[in-house]
Amino acid sequence: MKLATGVFLAALLTGAAHAQTNAGEQKTDPGLPFTMTKVASFDLPWRIAFLPDGRMLVTEKVGRVDLVTPLGAKTEIAGVPPSYVEGQNGMLGVFLSPHYATDHSVYLTYVAPGDYGGGLTLGRGRLVLDDGKQPRLDGFKVLWRQMPSGKGGQAGAQIAFSPDGKYLFLTVGDRQRFTPAQDPNQPEGKILRLTLDGKPAPGNPWAGKVGARTIPLIDPAEDTEKAKTAPVVSTYTFPGPNLTPAETWATGFRTPYGLAFAPDGRLWELEHGPRGGDELNLIQRGKNYGWPLVSYGVNYNGVSIPSPDTRPDLAKPVIYWVPVIAPGNLMFYKGSAFPQWNGSALIGGLASEAIVRVTFDGKGGAKAVQRWDIGKRVRDIEEAPDGSLWMLEDAAPGGLYHLMPK
Repeated sequence: MKLATGVFLAALLTGAAHAQTNAGEQKTDPGLPFTMTKVASFDLPWRIAFLPDGRMLVTEKVGRVDLVTPLGAKTEIAGVPPSYVEGQNGMLGVFLSPHYATDHSVYLTYVAPGDYGGGLTLGRGRLVLDDGKQPRLDGFKVLWRQMPSGKGGQAGAQIAFSPDGKYLFLTVGDRQRFTPAQDPNQPEGKILRLTLDGKPAPGNPWAGKVGARTIPLIDPAEDTEKAKTAPVVSTYTFPGPNLTPAETWATGFRTPYGLAFAPDGRLWELEHGPRGGDELNLIQRGKNYGWPLVSYGVNYNGVSIPSPDTRPDLAKPVIYWVPVIAPGNLMFYKGSAFPQWNGSALIGGLASEAIVRVTFDGKGGAKAVQRWDIGKRVRDIEEAPDGSLWMLEDAAPGGLYHLMPK
């Protein structure tokens, strides 16, 4: 166990320097290597989590979590907390505990309603599946909450559990407010490393440090420049210590919708850029990934943003996309149904309506090698226990599709 933990930490702390690759002009591969069968429909589905028996939990952004069979039969889960549904906010992620076989715990990430807008929230409950009774989450408890609540989408809300099963990494988006992503006192635009109970994890780069007792809140700004002088709409005073610095693993992210560990123990993050500049980042302890100081894209209104090439002190993406693919998620394939993809990552594309396959060199480098036109906005792709793939379509209604090799 000590050896495995050492290898895991070494992978997180080290990495070779690689030239940045723009995969935005990657050509679409002819034909699909899989069949796609629609098995169910949902109202804005977001994430899939597979149970050991092949059934799955599916979140719907409108506030529901469903238990779904491989044949498409759906049952709503009881005991799910209320969510703040607006734009990109709502019920988002669902993840099985790394010790699910013994604790039956399920983690949810969602935007909870607050006095003003909402705040990203991480919670956990015990999944109870009694024959003949409605499935439910018992004893659901909030483990971490973004404070203060506020407006703006791009919550992030992705979890990756460390390979040793002891910690979780949580992505927190910038909520379209830009500047808080560089403020060490605010969780926006950060990747947090927490215990399984939502506390600051030992060994974090700023472990034991506390932040400012009072922080400002701004509404979403028009662009990166106007965010610098955006009016403060309110201030928030923490009732106790501000633990944001102690929770933070890395900083400077915009819309981190993908987070996953590669088979070699390295942690990878995937995010939306603005107009251009989607990023695949190799995550390392204490690094600053630049948002909103730099980007390979520009603001939606055309206002320019300095290139990452102007800031050698900031971590650069390994792959970026100009034009964008608008990524939905990131997963590493480990199954046998598509053996030629073992160790590859699959990325779902929203605006691009595509699936992208990425390979890795084991030294911190990555390459986008295939891209398939799906014709649907791909919110999530996940691997079932049998190695087949399942895909969620971002739409209302959006489909759940089963992907099998041809």
